[in-house]
Amino acid sequence: MTNTKISANSGSDSRILSVGGYQPSRIVPNSEIVDLIDSTDEWIRQRTGIEERRIAAPDESVLDMAEKACRQALERSKLSITDIDTVIVATISYLYQAPSAATALIARLGNPTAAAFDINAACAGFCYGVGMGSDFIRSGTSKHVLVVGVEKLSDFTDPTDRATAFIFADGAGAVILGPSDHPGIGPTVWGSDADSRDAILLDPSWDVLRKNNSADRWPTLSQKGQTVFRWAVFAMSKAGKKAIEAAGLTPNDLDAFIPHQANVRIIESMAREIGFPEKVAIAQDIRTSGNTSAASVPLAMAALLEERPDLHGGLALLIGYGAGLVYAGQVVELPPKP
Repeated sequence: MTNTKISANSGSDSRILSVGGYQPSRIVPNSEIVDLIDSTDEWIRQRTGIEERRIAAPDESVLDMAEKACRQALERSKLSITDIDTVIVATISYLYQAPSAATALIARLGNPTAAAFDINAACAGFCYGVGMGSDFIRSGTSKHVLVVGVEKLSDFTDPTDRATAFIFADGAGAVILGPSDHPGIGPTVWGSDADSRDAILLDPSWDVLRKNNSADRWPTLSQKGQTVFRWAVFAMSKAGKKAIEAAGLTPNDLDAFIPHQANVRIIESMAREIGFPEKVAIAQDIRTSGNTSAASVPLAMAALLEERPDLHGGLALLIGYGAGLVYAGQVVELPPKP
């Protein structure tokens, strides 16, 4: 047996260098939805906190939105697309299984030789990508990683479904991760409750539609609201605490809480369970953006920093959770002012 060993990579610590976001121009208030689902604006606000959401134009694609978010993140980072060596796209709504959205995106952006791949972890996808990208940098596999969360959920929403028609929306968010002289991204805490994976799903499957000769139909999103609510509040609060502890911190050390934007009641309940003091800013972008799945956390980050520029460089807990049921979270140092 040889005594030769693999040489250690010259990795470094990692951090978020910039964030970018894009939302479609069309604003859809609750008043445009309520008649089809026999509901009211007041009921939707009380149940979810959502007042309005952004919906993409029919000819506006996942790639169109992702490209715009990425270009903003690149501009703010003062980097070129050729400085990016790895691109991770989190999405469940790209319409091609192969080739990936990531490879189509880098071709558009102008760096078609970068490493590129998609991940399907639904609303947790962005935080999965941040964890992976950070590890790539720390191991020396990558120097700069572009992580994108993007969804066009309006393609998969039944406008007559009283349980989901008012929830989902469209948009894209992106961050650029790079090397740091100090830890800027804490350990990722992640996992799943696969026994409950059908609590959120696209239904029926493409296979069922094909067998039923329903080529003109698409699967639509459905969920068991109470199951998801209970899991999100209690299990995700525990995961959030673990992510804070893994970073060697306490809730009082943080400046912001940026969870997946699924429901204001879930967000507020999680914040109480984790024990954040009043000084911690809590992202509630869902009120005007709806639930954008993989795009939710980066869009909420961009919106919070727009509203509170003083939070640039502060510490925030990110946590995403959704279909699977899967989750991921980490404490990060928010990007510096662009």
